[in-house]
Amino acid sequence: MTWVPGAAGSGYDLNHLPYGVVVPSDGRARCAVRIGDFAFDLDAAEAAGLILAGDSLRAPNLDAFLALGPAHWSAVRARLTELLGDPAHRAAAEPLLLPLATVTNLLAWTVADYVDFYSSEHHASNVGQIFRPGQPPLLPNWKHLPIGYHGRAGTVVVSGTPVVRPSGQRAAGDFGPCRRLDIEAEVGFVVGAGSTMGAAVPWQRFADHVFGVVLVNDWSARDIQAWEYQPLGPFLGKSFATSVSAWITPLAAFGADAWTAAPVQDPQVLPYLDDDRRALDLAITVEWNETTVATPPFRTMYWTPAQQLAHLTVNGASLRTGDLFASGTVSGPERGEVGSFLELTWGGREPVMVKGEERTFLADGDTVVLRARVAGIELGAVAGTVFPAQV
Repeated sequence: MTWVPGAAGSGYDLNHLPYGVVVPSDGRARCAVRIGDFAFDLDAAEAAGLILAGDSLRAPNLDAFLALGPAHWSAVRARLTELLGDPAHRAAAEPLLLPLATVTNLLAWTVADYVDFYSSEHHASNVGQIFRPGQPPLLPNWKHLPIGYHGRAGTVVVSGTPVVRPSGQRAAGDFGPCRRLDIEAEVGFVVGAGSTMGAAVPWQRFADHVFGVVLVNDWSARDIQAWEYQPLGPFLGKSFATSVSAWITPLAAFGADAWTAAPVQDPQVLPYLDDDRRALDLAITVEWNETTVATPPFRTMYWTPAQQLAHLTVNGASLRTGDLFASGTVSGPERGEVGSFLELTWGGREPVMVKGEERTFLADGDTVVLRARVAGIELGAVAGTVFPAQV
């Protein structure tokens, strides 16, 4: 139980404590954890000696703290639980609570590398049918390894950042603003502790390296993507903007009731991918101009985050503090459970109603918000509004 006003029973109760970076009225960025509708100032807490983290929290972002590794993460989390849970600490800690309405959020860490996977069988099958009609929806390798590609770390932005409509080639000789702007509702994993180049990281060490979870909207220009993606895959159709939550939910916040069984895999995977089939039971909602249009279930993902981590390092590629890898679009078996408008409208051929208007892809001025909950925890939302193209 927490003494923080209004936090008990919320999606940001004492069992959650997600990390972020806020800027209060003095204009100086500082690390914080969210508790209810407040940000607890970690910079001030460490300066006052309430927390011992080697001055890693007296910084403008979480980079130094992420690099400390799981033993330090656990120690700080335990101390925060004491400070914000035990009324004996209220007098010292309460002055460090900043109302969320009085602060702005920044991207909480420096994104080192960004990898996006393609781990939903339902999504991959849908896209295969839409983009390659008359052909097998899944390519022969899909059930043997987690398919992924390297994105652009420099265009990962915090929730609320405007998304400018991209321009590019839409077909041979056809250049201009994207006409089929889309979203991809995903779940991302933030790496804290790095690894040595040349040494693979087995799936069993997932929690030794991954600090926490963010929601991800990997904005997608479907017309640019369709023209460019063969033979090498996504490039400019994806690299213009990827929005992430302002708050990172630590893995330690997810209790046993947050996990469920991942889908059975057939055929049998190779030994380095043969994991324990644990999946976060996140229930995601997609809101388009304040209308809920889809509810993707994360438990249906064919490839788990632990498998993704094992695969992206099996060749000896090293992890760096701040690496982000995302699940790929989360889609379930039903039309109302998909994580992209490409699927929701079946390539734009079957419009959906949004506030009384038939819609297919995103128009300038549209706002999309992704939310997710599991076992009483509410992940930080991801919001973005489309602005007109600059070309």
